[in-house]
Amino acid sequence: MPAPPLFEMPSPFITEAGRVLLHEPADADAEALRERLLAEDYDRPFVIDDGEHRSLYFTLRLIQSSMRTRTPDALALRYTQMMMLFVLFLPRPQRLALIGLGGGSLLKCCHRHLPSSHFTAIEMDADVIAFRELFALPPDGERVSIVHGDGAVWLAEAPPGLDVLLVDAFTGAGLAPSLAGAAFFEQAADTLAERGLLVLNLAGEVRAYADLVGIARSVFDDRVILLPVPDDGNHLLFAFKDPAFRPDWRRLRQLAVQAQPRFGLDLPAFAERLERAAKHRLAERLFDPAR
Repeated sequence: MPAPPLFEMPSPFITEAGRVLLHEPADADAEALRERLLAEDYDRPFVIDDGEHRSLYFTLRLIQSSMRTRTPDALALRYTQMMMLFVLFLPRPQRLALIGLGGGSLLKCCHRHLPSSHFTAIEMDADVIAFRELFALPPDGERVSIVHGDGAVWLAEAPPGLDVLLVDAFTGAGLAPSLAGAAFFEQAADTLAERGLLVLNLAGEVRAYADLVGIARSVFDDRVILLPVPDDGNHLLFAFKDPAFRPDWRRLRQLAVQAQPRFGLDLPAFAERLERAAKHRLAERLFDPAR
């Protein structure tokens, strides 16, 4: 069944021109909605379309996803581009899962560039899923499944052998609580394939995630790399299940050069950043600033 029409009104935000699209009835009070948006009292996701970009928000302070309307499959935000570094370690994954759909940027990129992969996206908020046509997401089928539910619950019920688990599950209050404890990381490690990997987006001040990073280091036996993304103010946590994981950085740099034309991303520069982050051991330095 197609989603009902969206309510449209001019953007009330000085810094964000364009139109705002909301899941509201056609006879909604635009002035009341305007006041709630400005007061950050609006409790549903909304989209701002400026004619070039279509972006998903819970509040204006925290962008959830962004799409260039002329190139809907391209990754507009730098941290999502850098999450794709997993292809250097697993160039042909069979099963991928994304917890936190947002505007579906990662789903669309993987759907386009990894034709032999199956991708499952799990999203808690039905209103986010209802924006799927607006963000040009592919329909459910043999290669794509979009599931409405709790990502931690889905993971606990998923069969083992998952190659890549991408986690980008932020609400207006931060990282979803069910994804921020030892039980989640232990379940992720159990569900991943022998050479599988987890990539987790952390938004905001990294020291607020020190305990979470410590849990990841414990569960994955220190096979964790914490990668800063200064462009977006994020950090990405890469956790590798393979007990024999020892990155061959020279080979990975070569793979990045080879993969760059395929994905249209600056993978060589991203690989260099990942190598530097691994050698600086930021994940450890969170607990020992003197290092």
